[in-house]
Amino acid sequence: MEKRGRFILTMAAGLILAAGSASADSVLIKGSTTVLPIAQATLEAFMKADPGTMISLSGGGSGEGIKALIDGVADIAMSSRQLKPAEAELAKARGVNPVETKVAIDAIVPIVHVGNPVNDLSLDQLSQIYQGKITNWKEVGGRDLQIVPISRDSSSGTFEAWGELILKGAKVTPRAQLQASNGAIVQAVSKNRYALGYIGLGYLDKLVKALSVNGVRASEKTASMRTYPVSRALYMFTNGEPKGDAHRYIRFVLSPAGQALIRREGFVSLSGK
Repeated sequence: MEKRGRFILTMAAGLILAAGSASADSVLIKGSTTVLPIAQATLEAFMKADPGTMISLSGGGSGEGIKALIDGVADIAMSSRQLKPAEAELAKARGVNPVETKVAIDAIVPIVHVGNPVNDLSLDQLSQIYQGKITNWKEVGGRDLQIVPISRDSSSGTFEAWGELILKGAKVTPRAQLQASNGAIVQAVSKNRYALGYIGLGYLDKLVKALSVNGVRASEKTASMRTYPVSRALYMFTNGEPKGDAHRYIRFVLSPAGQALIRREGFVSLSGK
């Protein structure tokens, strides 16, 4: 654990906490584990320049972040999806006005064990695998091995985006193993030669092998141009237009310096450059 400025970075838990107890002036950020590395990197730089600011950050998933915003216990909700109609209705009933700020672009990348010979899957093949209709790698050009689909849990915005872009509303097979974070999926797939998972672009590393989709490989260029078929925007939500420290922090995220940090973390800046 490494102390930096006014917050403590605990990588194992994916959590940043403001030093000392939270005060009424603290900014509380919660939500998407996909957006979490963006927030960690930009917060570190932002708070180094302004060490008097008190900010608390935790993951938990897009749904949990949006719920915390609606419940009034978070100032910024990180999300890898837009608001659901039911969430918008609940927010209105609670007198909350969620305002979205797009902060980056991401690609959801299917991943397999490094020893898997498969290099590409179509949108239809991915859909059939996650519905449980294709169950063996030999059906998609691989070895005669059972496919173990690994998915994010239902509180995840990545789960929601995958369901929309890949499954088109169909249900995930009950055979799928559910994981609570991108990092957990990387670990699970890296240890299982039968596995297929999906993660945000910024979480790719040498432990796993990325697959192309419909012959298009996920990259900064293909995600920003939306030629990669499983691309989506990443957001930070506030109750009304951001104010005070929350406004200054989000403004930094959108600045050239903040967007450069987003690219460093493996995500795609809003300019695509």
